[in-house]
Order: sequence, then C-alpha cells, then structure tokens
Amino acid sequence: MFVADEETGGDVGAQWLTKNHPEKVRCDMLLNEGGGPAFEYQGRRRYGVCCAEKGIFRFQLTAHGAAGHASLPKTGDNALLKLGPVLQKLAANQSSFEMTEAPAALLRGLGYDPADPAGALQQIGASDPGLLIFVEPMLGVTLTPTMAHASDKINVIPSRAWLKVDCRVPPGLGEDAARRRIAEVLGEDTAELRIEFSETVIGNASPVQSPLMAAIDAWVKSHDADAETVPVILPGFSDSRWFREAFPDCVAYGFFPHRHQSLLESAPLVHNADERIDVRDLGFATAFYLDLARELLG
Repeated sequence: MFVADEETGGDVGAQWLTKNHPEKVRCDMLLNEGGGPAFEYQGRRRYGVCCAEKGIFRFQLTAHGAAGHASLPKTGDNALLKLGPVLQKLAANQSSFEMTEAPAALLRGLGYDPADPAGALQQIGASDPGLLIFVEPMLGVTLTPTMAHASDKINVIPSRAWLKVDCRVPPGLGEDAARRRIAEVLGEDTAELRIEFSETVIGNASPVQSPLMAAIDAWVKSHDADAETVPVILPGFSDSRWFREAFPDCVAYGFFPHRHQSLLESAPLVHNADERIDVRDLGFATAFYLDLARELLG
C-alpha cells in the first residue's frame, strides 16, 4: 500500500483506509518505515527494528502580565520576560526515564541493564556520543520548545505571551507521564503561567518478540555476518499507528535495512534538503522484502 499523506497525519491515507476499507488492508503482519539503518556499537553492527512509537502531548504555556508602552518599561508587567526562566529550565532539563517494554528491550539489546538507564546512557555516551543523541530520547519524556509569540507591535509591552512545547511520551504512557515530567522540569501551574494541552496521542507498540521479528533477525544474520537486530523506538510517529489501532492483533514493525549508509549518516538527512539513501541500500532492502515475503507467506 502506498499513501501520500503520512507526514500530515494519514487522514486521507492509512487512517482513512483502515477505517473505511478495513477489508482491503487488514493484515497480521505489517512492514513500514521507522527503522533499518545499521549502526556500529562496541565493535558489532546492529540494525534497529522499530517496535514502538512515542505518544504526542503537545502543550502551550501561557504567561500573563499587564500591557504598557515599550518606552516606559516599568509601567507594564512584561509577560514575555516570564518565559525566560521557562526556556532556561527546558534547556537545562536532564534525561527522563520511563522503562516500558520497548525502551527496556533496546537497552538489553545493547548489553545494558534496563534497571539502570542512567548508567547505560553514561556508558553509551562515553563509548559513542553520536549514538547517544538517538538513544536518549527513546527512554523517557522529552520537552522541546518550538514556537513562541508575544506582542503584535514592537512598541507595546505584551500582557500575554505563549510558548509551544512538543512533548513526546514513551509508548503505553499517557497524560499523567507528561504532567509528571512537566512538573519536574517547570513546576506546577501558577496564576501567571498556565499549561494547556493542544494535542494528545498515546504512543503505540507491537511486541518485541514475534515470528516476524525472528524472521527479520534471521535474514539480517544471513546477509550481514556478525550483525544482529535490536528493538528501537520511533521518537515521532508513522502510519503503523493506524494499523495497530484498527487491527489489535497486527504486529507492525518499521524496517527498511540500510547496510551502506549508517544510522548516524541517515538520521541527520531526514527532512533535509538533500535527504537521500545509498542506491546499494535500495537493492539490499528490496532483497529483504522479497525474501521475507517468501519466508513468511510461502
């Protein structure tokens, strides 16, 4: 199945099809985007299989004050200045850990104890700082400020200013986890700073062990000596969400194997002007899909 609107939510693609024509797209196993580029860690090549996707709990933080003329700074109560400490706290916030099934499986796959995620991150960072950038967000709640607005006129002290934050939560957790993390980093709501969620989507996941996972791992080991697969979590979301929701027994994984262009090379190119893959990996992935279909479907 090919659809064109995954980047905008799938309203007229995967979501529409699973809702309006489930008989045409119903499946027990699904292969989609979200994983596959290889990465080297401690002398061994690993291929990430995306088993889960983080949830979205975006919110707006609004600061209130009193308007005034910008030429007389003390006459008003500048709401924009109240967002300064908020941004500083967001910039300084430390790692967050919520060990649901997929994050725990990832750490075990890398050789670490999920009961000590902080220690695992410390060792990963010491061994491969580049990989740490991708692993850390998979393990907990992230808070990333992306938009801000205050006065519409340069000579008016704003009585209201807002900041929008993209919050991502590990699969299986909901608003409670988001609010816990917000309180840890920013503190509770006050009369001058109000938090309001604008978009809430609970993350989704498939089991990290299944016949489909076993077949993927076997194919990787037979086509790349000494390599292995590890479960990974997509910090964003994909159309797998709609299939997991529509067909609860469907095992959906993101896997498009890249052997020649690594994860550390591929990830920075996503949504970039020169996004691309190595043409050799196109053939590599095509062979994977063909072989896997024959293996599992006969």
